[in-house]
Amino acid sequence: MNAPRPTPDQLFGTNLVAMATPMRPDGTLCEPGLTALVDHLLATGCDGIVVGGTTGEAPTLTATETARLLRTVVSLARGRARVVAGVGTHSTAESVRRAREAEAAGADALLLVCPYYSRPTQDGVRAHCTAVADATALPVMLYDVPARTGIPLEAATLIDLARHPRIRAVKDAKGDLFEAMTVMDRTPLAYYCGIDELNLPYLACGATGLVSVVGNVAADRNADLVHAVRRGDLTTAKELQTSLLPLTDALMHTAPGAVTAKAALAELGIIPHPTVRGPLVEADPAQTERVRTALTALAAPA
Repeated sequence: MNAPRPTPDQLFGTNLVAMATPMRPDGTLCEPGLTALVDHLLATGCDGIVVGGTTGEAPTLTATETARLLRTVVSLARGRARVVAGVGTHSTAESVRRAREAEAAGADALLLVCPYYSRPTQDGVRAHCTAVADATALPVMLYDVPARTGIPLEAATLIDLARHPRIRAVKDAKGDLFEAMTVMDRTPLAYYCGIDELNLPYLACGATGLVSVVGNVAADRNADLVHAVRRGDLTTAKELQTSLLPLTDALMHTAPGAVTAKAALAELGIIPHPTVRGPLVEADPAQTERVRTALTALAAPA
């Protein structure tokens, strides 16, 4: 008898965090900060860690650094959370290489962004995604973020790609709820909200879970939000989403998420430095103060 097909919960988790990449003031990877951050994420209810995504400053990491980072997180997570490796680039060949490397490093799944800069046709997008999905035995979460890539994963493309046995999910940072509901209705693809401002609406419309920047510092609230929606308690879910509004505003509307997430993590003492790599720059005093104020509000008794 064939074993049951794993569910998206089992493949990717439900409360995923787009993990920041801790760095020293000189810009090198900070191993103590990485260990502390992974421990923090696991302790606060994160069940999926995205390594080398946008918030992890993937475009500025070397291939060697990316591989080292992934191996370290796999070792630290030790089966307590799914480790999802960001492998998407503008090059199909390089994305295939990174996918195979991620599989060898012990990643549980792949996050594949729509190929950026070249602006291929949707046929090119399908060919790119299929090549990467064919390259390993790992499940794939597509990442639809046209504000960064310049092109969307169109609904027809998603419906076509859903036929691939290893393409199982979408991280949606497009923000088109009607399209997301349509694709969920017509395919078995699991949706994960990639826009912290819209976590509750996506979950209420049938999304499986979240891939969150805010989760770097508030994965426990996100976990409670997912559970509240799943048990149909939308009153509690709304209260949780409302409690996160100041932090979400500070992290998502002040500076790029990689910058503000590190500012928040440094304020909490989880990582030692808020260092980012150019072209990003560290949060300035006003931005840091806004993050600090939001963290204080989050910690205040209800």
